[in-house]
Amino acid sequence: MEGDIHTVLDFLTLVSTLWVVYMIRFKLKSTYVAELDNMPLYYVAVPSAILAGLINPYTHHFLFARMLWAFAVYLESVSVLPQLNMMQKTKMIEPFTAHYVFALGVARFLGCAHWIIQVYDSAGNYLYLVGAGYIWFPMVILAEIVQTFILADFCYYYVKGVMNGQLIVSLPSPV
Repeated sequence: MEGDIHTVLDFLTLVSTLWVVYMIRFKLKSTYVAELDNMPLYYVAVPSAILAGLINPYTHHFLFARMLWAFAVYLESVSVLPQLNMMQKTKMIEPFTAHYVFALGVARFLGCAHWIIQVYDSAGNYLYLVGAGYIWFPMVILAEIVQTFILADFCYYYVKGVMNGQLIVSLPSPV
């Protein structure tokens, strides 16, 4: 059952992501400001690739497949940084984008909670894997925590804006 629900959820995530990409590329193309989208992608891709080469899961799959899986986990944890950087520069976020990033933040919080519950349910046995030289599991938890904290700030301002009745979220200026 657990494998089936993950497959369904992954499929729903893929469909919703494709819908968002379609909306951004075709329906909302006029709202894109290329001058503000200047964060080099290698800032997030290169560290993720290096980490994936060093720390990846130990499974029966080929090493390259394990490294790709690890790269996806690490990249996902920081992939929202270019979007947040761009939103920080614009200072005002449109409702469609704000709702999407907030939903992403809630999903990441729930994902992080899932891994923390896994550690709790195992009575901390997963954490003992580090002592056995198996650092992949703690790295997954760390990646979830990093992404949760990255999105927590945005979610705070989103909720604050909604509570004040604002349709457009505004972020404070960077210090």
